[in-house]
Amino acid sequence: MDSTASASAPYPGVARLSDSSCYPQYSASLKCLEEFNSDKSKCQQHFDVYKECKKKEREARLERNKKRSLFG
Repeated sequence: MDSTASASAPYPGVARLSDSSCYPQYSASLKCLEEFNSDKSKCQQHFDVYKECKKKEREARLERNKKRSLFG
């Protein structure tokens, strides 16, 4: 693992995640966990919003890839 990548990002994959359109929802989920001392039950709404965003993001990516495919 590159030491500069691990030093700049506290969690693996955060660099890519920050490019995601769902990053605000992800950040809100983490902030909620910090606010409620990791009590996940208090943050379920944030998790659901993030999950729905990721689902839509994935569907859009699959549709883009389908349109670019030579076989589709």
